[in-house]
Amino acid sequence: MASVRIIFPIGMLGGGFPEETVARGIRLGADAIAVDGGSTDSGPHYLGAGVPKTSKAAVKRDLRSLLVQARPAGIPIVVTSCGTAGTDAGLEWVAGIAREIAEEEHLSFRLATISSELARGTVLDALRDGRVSALEPAADLDEATVLRCEHVVGLMGHAPISAALAAGADLVLAGRATDTASVAGIALGRGIAPGPSWHAAKTVECGSQCTTDPLGGGVMVEIDDDGFTVHPLDEHAAATPMTVAAHMLYENADPFRLREPAGTLDASDAVYTAVGDRATRVEGSRFEPADQPTIKLEGAALAGYETISLVGIRDPHILGQMDAWLARFDLELGRRIQGLLGLERGEYETELRAYGHDAVLGDLEPGGAAPREVGVLFRARAADQATATAIAKIANPIMLHLPLHGMTHLPSFAFATSPAEIERGATYEFVLQHVIAVDDEGELFRTRFQEVAPSAQPAAR
Repeated sequence: MASVRIIFPIGMLGGGFPEETVARGIRLGADAIAVDGGSTDSGPHYLGAGVPKTSKAAVKRDLRSLLVQARPAGIPIVVTSCGTAGTDAGLEWVAGIAREIAEEEHLSFRLATISSELARGTVLDALRDGRVSALEPAADLDEATVLRCEHVVGLMGHAPISAALAAGADLVLAGRATDTASVAGIALGRGIAPGPSWHAAKTVECGSQCTTDPLGGGVMVEIDDDGFTVHPLDEHAAATPMTVAAHMLYENADPFRLREPAGTLDASDAVYTAVGDRATRVEGSRFEPADQPTIKLEGAALAGYETISLVGIRDPHILGQMDAWLARFDLELGRRIQGLLGLERGEYETELRAYGHDAVLGDLEPGGAAPREVGVLFRARAADQATATAIAKIANPIMLHLPLHGMTHLPSFAFATSPAEIERGATYEFVLQHVIAVDDEGELFRTRFQEVAPSAQPAAR
């Protein structure tokens, strides 16, 4: 039976992985390497500003290790969501790093870059044609929202990746893609059945997180028409039925179904079986082709400019009535901003997050004893940086000494920095939660090929 073996070394390029685990996967007969290069996990800044989250040094270290090991073995590498958000700038950033490595390591390869950034006009044309629909909980899209976007990307599925590999690419660098697209693109391009291909891709999308050692050295997945087997590449880790099955829960609203541009993975009948002490075999996954393929959109727009301050509170009187203190702070700050700056509530935003009290869960935080200390993060957002900072400066004396009603002493709190105000600059927000209906899954994406080689071959020895 035909099969394909794919190494997934780390959840995100630049995260770092032991080189020997990739070497082990190649010795075990790997046919390809896949890795994700980005995510929306860290918020809208990286899409809005068009900058990467990871450092160049970290990405170059990981990509160098993969290229140096994969090229002599003659196996391709696929990197998706390049530059964190998958913008054209992020894609070219990673491509430039790959060319530097080729020069330094005297490597030659065929490079395919697949762009996923969309012009606003493309989205507007689709909107006017009635091909854009909202995903919950978003409202219907309007043209003004599209025009606000700094950058828009479409999440590609497997099709452009499979096509690039079929055209002989040794290194495929893709813009924004679904987390599963890299592995699925390799497997489906080899003719492997879609059920096992998509389920395997979902399982290994974060590397060793589907094993007993989430910080281990990646995995290799072997996929065939009947199912797939997950092999940890760290000798001390195991891929158990529980750790493998659990990854269908990761970032997924439904533990059995996963929507992709081409259709839906259905893992409700999947059976997970241990293979020896360290591997797991999965069979029974199905894929339901969509009647209408769609491409999900991500867009980030400028939301304003922010300034923050952080203060630590240990006063037991305040900590015992933290909600009352936060409410009084908000009321007093609003009064002072209106009096000093003449701004009404709708002209700015402020937020207080009380870390150690309820900053993460909010109203869901279970009750209990008062904390020993709380860090209060203050955030001011306005249409310009000067106004945001002015608001934070007005908040400064309140953050330092605000008492509760009836207190007979003036409390003192501890700012974390001096100056207390930290300007964050432009901030962004996600504004698209929509899909475009397409006739061809690859129609929104553009692939370019380049033969990469060092400018000068090393001298003969």
